[in-house]
Order: sequence, then C-alpha cells, then structure tokens
Amino acid sequence: MHSATKKSTATTRPPAPRAPSLTDQAYAIIRRKIITCELPLGLEVSEQELAHRLEMSKTPVREALARLALEGFVKSFPRRGYRITPVAVKDINDLFAVRGAIEGAAAELAAVNMPDEDIAALQELSDASYTPGETPSVEAFIQANLDFHSAIARGSGVGRLAKLVVAHLEEATRLFYMGANIRDVNPETNQDHKRIVGFLKNRSGEKARQALIQHNEHTRQGLLTSLISDPRSGLLL
Repeated sequence: MHSATKKSTATTRPPAPRAPSLTDQAYAIIRRKIITCELPLGLEVSEQELAHRLEMSKTPVREALARLALEGFVKSFPRRGYRITPVAVKDINDLFAVRGAIEGAAAELAAVNMPDEDIAALQELSDASYTPGETPSVEAFIQANLDFHSAIARGSGVGRLAKLVVAHLEEATRLFYMGANIRDVNPETNQDHKRIVGFLKNRSGEKARQALIQHNEHTRQGLLTSLISDPRSGLLL
C-alpha cells in the first residue's frame, strides 16, 4: 500500500531586490551631477575630492569614474585626475540632426496612431514652465519636456523607433540642462509644444513632422547661440 504524498503548499517568495552597491551609488550620483551641470564642462576633479563630497571611500568612486569614462562623461589623466568631458559644436549638431529625423518620423506616425486621450495628456505637458535659477523648478520642467517627447515617440506605435528616440533624449538631457540654465526657454518651448499638439489633434501627420523638426532646430540654434556667447560654457568650437 502506497502512502499518499502530501504536496507542499508553501509559496516561494521572490528574492529581495539587490541593494545598489557603493559603486552603483557613486556612479548614479556623479552621473547626475554631470548631467545637471552641477559638475560643469571641463571641470577637473580627483577621486579624493569626489570621495569627500560623497562621503565614501575612494574605491567605489574610482570604479564609478571608470564606468563614466567608458560612457564618455569624463576623461582620465594619469596622476592628474579626471576632467568632465566638454561638449563640442559638432556633437550638438550631430545629435540634433538625428533627433530631427527620428522624432519627426515619430510625430508623423503618432498623428495616425496615438489615442485621443494620450494626445490630450500632452496638452498639460506642453504647459510646463520653470523659474530660471531654481533647481527643483528646472528639474521638473526638463522632466516634463522628456515626458512630452517620449510620449509622442511611444504614440508612433513603432517600438523600435520609440527606443531610438528615448535613447537620444537621454543623451541630450545634459544639453537641456545647459540650455535651461543659460537662457529662458519657456516661451519658445511652450509655443512649439502647443503647435505640435495642435497638429496631432488634427491628425495632420506631415505638419506634425515638420513642427517637431522645427522645434528641434529652434532648440539647437538657441542652445548654440547662448553657449558660444558665454565664455564660461566650456563649449568646444
């Protein structure tokens, strides 16, 4: 006679998420300080200085800086430390050329594929503004700008295109901070964003594409004009 085997009813708990290592924490903090321009272009820093700022040992800071060097955010100089990598005019022109092409295509597709309620949500994002010089205000404005462009990319209905747009938006985030800190972009951004939303509401694909391309060009021209005229910007000509 076989005895019945009692099945266990215990549930397996998923493993707890791994806490970020000190290196991960140092990387995230330093990267954010670079993107938000708290560590400005061309600034020279040392492991010891950053470790003191972050209240960490030098080892996680050194490992974080090695990752940031691979990503092009800093450049290492033996026995001297690191320098926050400057941005060149060509870098800006190249990035905005790609953004114009892919975001224009996304806007044209979004005019056909984006649900009405998602287009309506863009209206609130297009109203975002900031107070120059107030860091939380600037951060909220830039996040709203990223959300606006990302939503249109997702609205295209083409996942691969949306991923490309988001990747280039992330690369451009430091430029957005530079632009918002050096000039008041409120009127230009609000006007352009509202124009784009209007064409999306009317399902005018070609006009939406052109409006987004023009918006990117307005941003590029305004950013370059301001940075070139400011000797403290660290821009490479």
